Amino acid sequence: MSRNQIRFDIQRTEPLCGGMSFGDTGAYQRLYGRVHFAIDPKEPGLLYICDLDLAPRNADGLVEFSATLDILKPVDAAKGNRRLFYEFSNRGGRGAMRFNDGVGADMTDPKFAGNGFLLREGYTIMWSGWQGDLIDQGSNVVAYLPEATQNGLPLRGHIRQEFIAAAKNVLSIGVSAGAEGGANVHPYPVIDRSTATLTVRRRERDQRVPVPADQWELAKAEVKDGQVTLTPSNIHLHVKGGFKPGHIYEFIYETEGSRVMGLGFLGIRDLIAAIKFDATDSFGNPNPLAGTIDKAYGYGASLSGRVIREYVYEGWNQDTQGRKLFDAVQTHTGSGRLFHNQRFAQVGRYPRQHEEHSWPSEKYPFTYVALPDPFTERCEGLLQRPDTDPLFMHTHTSSDYWIRHVSLNHTDARDGSDAEIPDTVRMYEMAGAPHMARPIGDPAWIGAITPNSISPAPYLRACLSLMNRWATDGTQPPATNLPSKAKGTLTSPEAVLAKYPKILGVQLPEGVSQMPNYDYGADYDRGYQSVFPPQPIAGQHYPIQVPDIDADGNDIAGLRYPDIEVPVGTYLGWALRAEEFSGPDLLWTTGSFVPFARTKTEREASGDQRLSIEERYKDHADYVSRVAAVCDRLVPQGLLLQEDADRFIAAAKAKNPFDPAVALNALLPVPLGGGPAMG
Repeated sequence: MSRNQIRFDIQRTEPLCGGMSFGDTGAYQRLYGRVHFAIDPKEPGLLYICDLDLAPRNADGLVEFSATLDILKPVDAAKGNRRLFYEFSNRGGRGAMRFNDGVGADMTDPKFAGNGFLLREGYTIMWSGWQGDLIDQGSNVVAYLPEATQNGLPLRGHIRQEFIAAAKNVLSIGVSAGAEGGANVHPYPVIDRSTATLTVRRRERDQRVPVPADQWELAKAEVKDGQVTLTPSNIHLHVKGGFKPGHIYEFIYETEGSRVMGLGFLGIRDLIAAIKFDATDSFGNPNPLAGTIDKAYGYGASLSGRVIREYVYEGWNQDTQGRKLFDAVQTHTGSGRLFHNQRFAQVGRYPRQHEEHSWPSEKYPFTYVALPDPFTERCEGLLQRPDTDPLFMHTHTSSDYWIRHVSLNHTDARDGSDAEIPDTVRMYEMAGAPHMARPIGDPAWIGAITPNSISPAPYLRACLSLMNRWATDGTQPPATNLPSKAKGTLTSPEAVLAKYPKILGVQLPEGVSQMPNYDYGADYDRGYQSVFPPQPIAGQHYPIQVPDIDADGNDIAGLRYPDIEVPVGTYLGWALRAEEFSGPDLLWTTGSFVPFARTKTEREASGDQRLSIEERYKDHADYVSRVAAVCDRLVPQGLLLQEDADRFIAAAKAKNPFDPAVALNALLPVPLGGGPAMG
């Protein structure tokens, strides 16, 4: 019998979006508050949680913590679909509303609900805090986790930070602001300046150059009346003259105070179990969703997609009675795993070519099936518990191959050959789409050319609908659709770069983000990093591959939606930094877009090898009919919903590619202000 306790604390109930109605489901209400946990650190069979033995205990010997709890549910539960849609929050956000093309965070504003898809379908939507290094700002989803202590004192140890200024004239940066999530993340303070080292380099592969001690300060810098004013601070780093834009600053120092971060996953486990199976909490308070949930689905994009992979791999998808929790999970752009169950964890960080290349959040195993690690004696996969592992709906983008090493998720790390995809998994590449879509006109854009703005929302809606039928009545989704080594559509970056058409003003990347095997220290797998900075192990590189391309430079394989099948330009899975921001390294996890010339004369004048708009399509009507034909193929397969097919066709009618006054870009771009997901 588990001694674990859970308590629901619903602090307020209010109408969603002013009480507006969503299709046949009707109105929704929001239940907001906290969920409190007290768990037995000696629970039989408890999975490993780093430093749990150092967490404080109450009088009953239990470890206490709590988390944000946020629920959107139909006012009339009978009109819901009896499905819980739980988002593993990405850095405290509520990105699930991107399913609806929703904008903003104000739940009283109808714009938050967007087109209302999840609500019209009758889903109950829930968020809870799991990420324990987030600062409570009153509007984000956080976990309040205890700090580990030893002999009554905070833990001490070394930590590594990276800072890359994305603007000019940046004089100081918070020591947590280099981490994804920035000022939302609890900083690890510098407790002894004499232990700290600061280096700078333009690119990751360049030699580290020490920044002299008299050229930096622990201080927050502000400009007042034209003068730089410094305020001493052990959580801010000031570089005299300002940070060089795009350069990598690496800061290694001694800190103190480490939260027991692994408790976040245990909290999800016990919360989903209580919501799904119990009428009341441990103290007799009613389960706010009692009797209304038959199936539980997990969703995560980018970071939270990686969270789901880690959660399932570690074995948290079964409760203390061995019952399956999530029936199915949907991950989007969630390649890799997580730097989470660690001492001095920094949950949001992840490696790319330029940024945080050696961050320890991508480690073997990569694939769903068990395959040998070429560099150790291990042979594991993410799915190890067939009785309780959920169905997996996994989608990723072209960018994830170039920047996020996603080929390792479906190839053998020994030789790059295709890996088996289990019957309980569907994997789809969204050809030509970016991991992090950036809207046209984004003021934060520091890329060399126009960003790729393809929105994933239409495809996520279709995949959720497929997953729901799969989990409900066993209806099989369409077969996995990925670039394949055996079919010749997955190949080396060098081979693809050699094939790109010549386009005036477009520079090609120098390669992809690589995946060396790093030495983080002998006890890293137990949560203790001891090598700073981590060292690549000579001769140990995992093979990275990318999708092959057609004559236009667009991906050949994967799910080719109207933008790729009936293109008005090349949708690149990579973007380059502008020269002044350390170009031409790859930029973040974004993509870029290069429109076609509109006429043959224009194309020939520029030397563009890609056919012009007028050489591809007879006229605007021909273009629209081709977009409609693609939609007509996808809808019967369930890979596109009819409502989204209608949106694509309407956009094609509204955006005449022959008209010079019409900007060429994605048919259904991510909205400005919608906010992209991060890795």
